[in-house]
Amino acid sequence: MAQAYGSDVTMDDGPGPHRPSDPSRRPRLRWRREGMWRRGIITAALAVVLTLLLFLHSDVPNRIGNLGSLLETFLPWLGLAVPLLLVVALLRRSATALIALLLPAVVWLNLFGGLITGKGSAGGDVTVLTHNVNAQNIDPVGTAKDVIASNADIVALEELPEVQVSTYERQLKTAYRYHSVQGTVGLWSKYPLSGVQPVDIRLGWVRAMRADVATPHGNLAVYVAHLPSVRVKFDAGFTATQRDRSADALGEAIAGEKLKRVVLLGDLNGTMNDRALASITSQMRSTQGAAGDGFGFSWPASFPMARIDQILVRGVEPTKSWVLAPTGSDHRPVAAQIKL
Repeated sequence: MAQAYGSDVTMDDGPGPHRPSDPSRRPRLRWRREGMWRRGIITAALAVVLTLLLFLHSDVPNRIGNLGSLLETFLPWLGLAVPLLLVVALLRRSATALIALLLPAVVWLNLFGGLITGKGSAGGDVTVLTHNVNAQNIDPVGTAKDVIASNADIVALEELPEVQVSTYERQLKTAYRYHSVQGTVGLWSKYPLSGVQPVDIRLGWVRAMRADVATPHGNLAVYVAHLPSVRVKFDAGFTATQRDRSADALGEAIAGEKLKRVVLLGDLNGTMNDRALASITSQMRSTQGAAGDGFGFSWPASFPMARIDQILVRGVEPTKSWVLAPTGSDHRPVAAQIKL
């Protein structure tokens, strides 16, 4: 009797006191299947918001603290939210969130997927380089040697303090026969310079210049510029008004350039996504976007998060673009090869 009763608990298929427990499990399983769609609504909503920010970033207004420009400065980094939300969706076992995450993933790939794979090619007639050397650079001699080691044909330096100009001139003269310094920017070249003049970017002091460079493949108009810095402040937001005004002035100067082939080298304190630089970017191409490998972030040097040092071209074909190793500056140099 004892054995028969015990087997009823574990093995008996007939009616018994535990039989009603089986149907009780089925509603629970059905709830789980339905829960895959009910769970993760907040995660899905965040995925939709992320999609809207990526897709409609140009519609985010600048009226309040220049939030639109701030968003566009770090726009590629929004992609990091996708894997984070993916982990949450998997932990929640939410089919709704997983499907919603396809939206920001597709939009991000459409915007930046082309930067993931290298687009550089062999060739190029001239190598150009731009570097914000940092006024507080404690090793200008080492920075100058790094610039020479790049073997660039044309070099633009920004943020040149007056007390260090002679140091750079002395160090670079063996590699670059021709040079000109205008205010806090300078141009060094292996080819003759002419038509050198400062460019007024509405600051009251010189932070931009222009020159004709007589390359073996024809004349090239080279602009060097260092647009005003931007700051993020809790009480004022993204303070970029002065930068934006200077960008418009620089864009007007380049629009009036008579030479067909133009190169802009400089620290623009803004990315190619920033609408505030539209007066420049609407008429010139980024060498990084056309022929770069990766995003080409250049600032800050220790952990680059944005490409604010730019090489833009018009009337020439970029074949390669890259970022160099850190120097004594808080920016990394960027270089490009162009075909004339």
